[in-house]
Amino acid sequence: MFDDFLAGDLSQVEAAVRAAAAAEIMPRYRQLADDDVIEKNGPHDLVTTADRRAEEHLTASLLRLLPGSVVVGEEAVHADPKVYEALGGDAPVWIVDPVDGTRQFVAGERGFCTLVALAHHGELLASWTYAPALDEMAVAVRGRGATVDGTAIRAGSPAPDAALRIAMSHPDYTSDEQKRALLGLRAEGLAARPCGSAGLEYLAVARGQADAVAFSWEFAWDHAAGLLLVAEAGGAQATLSGAPFRIAGGNDLPFTAARDRATADRVLSALRAGA
Repeated sequence: MFDDFLAGDLSQVEAAVRAAAAAEIMPRYRQLADDDVIEKNGPHDLVTTADRRAEEHLTASLLRLLPGSVVVGEEAVHADPKVYEALGGDAPVWIVDPVDGTRQFVAGERGFCTLVALAHHGELLASWTYAPALDEMAVAVRGRGATVDGTAIRAGSPAPDAALRIAMSHPDYTSDEQKRALLGLRAEGLAARPCGSAGLEYLAVARGQADAVAFSWEFAWDHAAGLLLVAEAGGAQATLSGAPFRIAGGNDLPFTAARDRATADRVLSALRAGA
């Protein structure tokens, strides 16, 4: 049944993502009351009513679409960390970030998105990146390429003489060791800046609007959808050790995803120099 699902029409997943955003996120966009926003682990880690309700909406929809699957969502894991262990199980896993870029959402900015990815035995198979305030939907299916609103995208390669445009984890929110590695991106020929929504930064790389990302955290809901999107657009990724990023965790951080292999290698070299 799982193989039939993957081989079939996946537009029903896109419809489920759009429906959750329409029902639970956009009605609260720029309409949040004070009690709609709470801190989880500090002032930079926020959750809203939209996050919780959208994840509940998506969880119900996705489990109906693929019986026997499980959902690993950011808010469900916050409530019960053992939920994360499903990433290493035998069932197909939906990986969900209902509002990626919650700070931007709370601020009334447009730079947030909903991320959904489907994985099995650690392999990313399909992903959906939806920016509802921009009404842009990026879809990637393993072996079938990447699209934005139905049009194929390719990451391409950076111009040979241009400084690499890199979105990175903010050094203030990293360990001392990771901070040193990320500071390696302050080198000549590299133009690094703190990232916004991780999902939208991956989308920028996949469509050639940015050259790379460099991140120091590994929560699957932030990275699964974007990593497949970049890969299917022709890009490359690797952790600090050179090994591929594993969605279940245990990665050598920081890691990068880039428009092409040469760019990924260049970013890794800078990170290693900093470390």
